Amino acid sequence: RMWHSEDQYDIIDKHTQSGLDLVEKYVKFVKERTEIEQNYAKQLRNLSKKYSPKRGSKEEQECRFSNHQAFLDILNEVNDYAGQRELIAENMMINICIELTKYLQELKQERKMHLSEAKKAQQYLEGTYKQLDNSKKRFEREWREAEKAAQYAEKTDQDLNATKADVEKAKQQAHMRTHIAEECKNDYASQLQKYNKEQNQFYFTDMPLSFNRLQDMDERRIKKLAQGYVLFADTERHVMPIIGKCLEGIARAGTNVNERNDSVVLIEQHKSGFERPGDLEFEDYSQGINRASSDSSLGTPKGPLELLGKNKNKTFRLFNKKSKLPSSSLSPFSTTPTPSPANGPPSPKFGRDPLSYCLMEINKTVKPRISSFRTLKRTPVDSEGFTHLPPEQRRKRLQQKIDDISKELQKEIDQSEALGKMKDVYEKNPQMGDPASLAPQITQTAQNMERLRGELNKYESWLAEAGGRGDSIRYSTHSLNNNGAHNPNSPGAISDDTDSSQAIYTEFDDEFEEEELAAPIGQCTALYNFPGSSEGTISMQEGEVLFVVEEDKGDGWTRVRRNNGDEGYIPTSYATITLNK
Repeated sequence: RMWHSEDQYDIIDKHTQSGLDLVEKYVKFVKERTEIEQNYAKQLRNLSKKYSPKRGSKEEQECRFSNHQAFLDILNEVNDYAGQRELIAENMMINICIELTKYLQELKQERKMHLSEAKKAQQYLEGTYKQLDNSKKRFEREWREAEKAAQYAEKTDQDLNATKADVEKAKQQAHMRTHIAEECKNDYASQLQKYNKEQNQFYFTDMPLSFNRLQDMDERRIKKLAQGYVLFADTERHVMPIIGKCLEGIARAGTNVNERNDSVVLIEQHKSGFERPGDLEFEDYSQGINRASSDSSLGTPKGPLELLGKNKNKTFRLFNKKSKLPSSSLSPFSTTPTPSPANGPPSPKFGRDPLSYCLMEINKTVKPRISSFRTLKRTPVDSEGFTHLPPEQRRKRLQQKIDDISKELQKEIDQSEALGKMKDVYEKNPQMGDPASLAPQITQTAQNMERLRGELNKYESWLAEAGGRGDSIRYSTHSLNNNGAHNPNSPGAISDDTDSSQAIYTEFDDEFEEEELAAPIGQCTALYNFPGSSEGTISMQEGEVLFVVEEDKGDGWTRVRRNNGDEGYIPTSYATITLNK
């Protein structure tokens, strides 16, 4: 159906303008929606950036754990999700706002043209009607004048007093008025015919054509607006699969968390390389009295020195940085051993009076008062060689340092090669540059390479050293005198001015040091079997060859060492001793 063309110009004008206003309103609506999407995406990106770990930070190093890595994956997915929201805003702006705005301008121009044509046709019809009306009024006026002139001529003709000239003049005047009236009548008829023709043209041709064009324009506007409505949903629907993948990635990050693997990673990361310490044996001091009553001094329980000999290659893990142990736990002797005439050489642990020895050992268990913490010995931490770390961690850090230095060295080598090629090009083509200008860079690169090679060799030597120290015992030791007792003048000794008989305490340092083994001073060959059951002694078989570490000081005992590092005392008369010259 077509729009009515009778007096509908104003209605059509208002209707089409209302349609254009709706398009403009929808464009503004979509623009505000895009602003919301952009702000939302910006806030999501800022949120993801806020919680993302910085390069080289502790949080980035913790990403090796699955739960930390999962959170990082979630942040990445949220960042991708923000990108999809930005894509929605961008597509809406391009496909809806810009397109509809451009189309709206075209519609405004087209509407203006059609309305202008209809207005012109209407104005032309109104002008024709005015001409018709003027012609009609003139015809009416002239016809009345002609009637008056005819009546006057007839009256004059009947008047007896009127002259013939007056009668003739009145008739001529009436004839002239009648002729003019006839001309006006003909003109009126012509104008009427013209107006009717123009009116038919206007109402049946011009106006329907203009209104049909406006109708077509408005229908195209409605169709385009409907497409914009559909695009509003399709724009977001097109990115929904990618958004779904982002959400699947977030869910997958949660399912990828492996709590057991995180525990394994933590253990591997902080594995020290130390072995677990062995069990400490019970030291029964009462056996000294029992042994004395039975005249046996070789059945005493094994002491710390023998335990140290058996666990020499084991590693002890201290939980306190400052652990102070009685000197009796580190030094195997507190008194000078003397020979026993009853049953061969006496035990180097008890001496001649077991009862006094036990009382003295009990007295040593009382912790003395430390006069000053400033006397405690502290070992400086060597952070460059990572010696302050446990063996396993030290090897890892050294290997990582070697890899970093190797990468830097490779960069310097590549730069040196590039500078060499550039120098050759400059020498062959002087117009491209001066070869001498590259000399400072070449020199600096060579110096950097030399420095990095030196550092690489240094860290490789440390790594080789760390490879052989993984299972060693590391703790601070203090100077011992020839009898194995603590030297009170040593730097690590702590004494009380009021009671010099109290035991000296040995301090374990923050980082353990390797025990320094004394160099052998000779060899010995066992003449008899010796069980080595007493504390501080070592067993031997007949014919066994041992290293002499400390010769007999007149007490009948000699300190020896096996190839595996076990040390202890044997009766001097049980072996043939040969000292180095």
